[in-house]
Amino acid sequence: MYDNIITRVEGRVGVAQLNRPKALNALNRELMTELMTALEAFDADPAVGCMVVTGSARAFAAGADIKEMADATPARMMTGSFIDLWDRLQRIGKPVIAAVSGFALGGGCELAMACDMIVASETAQFGQPEINLGVIPGAGGTQRMTLAVGKALAMEMVLNGRYLSADEAQRYGLVNRVYPVEVYLEEAVRLANEIAARAPVALRLAKEAINATFEMPLRAGLDHERRLFYLLFSTDDQKEGMDAFINKRPAQWKGQ
Repeated sequence: MYDNIITRVEGRVGVAQLNRPKALNALNRELMTELMTALEAFDADPAVGCMVVTGSARAFAAGADIKEMADATPARMMTGSFIDLWDRLQRIGKPVIAAVSGFALGGGCELAMACDMIVASETAQFGQPEINLGVIPGAGGTQRMTLAVGKALAMEMVLNGRYLSADEAQRYGLVNRVYPVEVYLEEAVRLANEIAARAPVALRLAKEAINATFEMPLRAGLDHERRLFYLLFSTDDQKEGMDAFINKRPAQWKGQ
């Protein structure tokens, strides 16, 4: 179905694997369009509760495809809607985990950060080396990296091309978990299946509430969280979850 990615379902997890090995999974328009199409299809599929985006053991994605941009003009970049493809990930309602091994650089690092969580292999390297090309990150790198690791380290990464190892990325709060390369993808899918077993509507609203932290002042964010909390009392899953707790039985979620 796709030329640049491979998709499959494992349990209740939709897996999308970047598949341009000769280019270290460099992100061109075709690959990003296919990836977002696949993730949107998983988002609409009630059999899927969570998603994993991954690459290869050698490279998650070594960056955007520079050959596509080398001769671009400002007008072409503004109207070409290439970078807008990263924004589509933010409209996915279900949780998305990036399973990262090897290089996650430039646009690849931005893609990983646009996901909700990152599981890394011990060989993962994260970086925003666009300064070496005479440009800066354009798909969220200056913003999400700063929110994740703080101003001082983000300055060093963006202004001087510093890379973070997997252990450093976890220590600074960019990565959730680090595993040996042999099992990192298996562990990411396992985590995704754990999440997919939770109440589906509550998962969507919990993700929305957390992401609102980065968009709203505290008071507005608290009000938004409370509205979402109240809204969940209109769902069958809230009734089921609380009844299951009271009667000491497993909940049977309906996603309604």
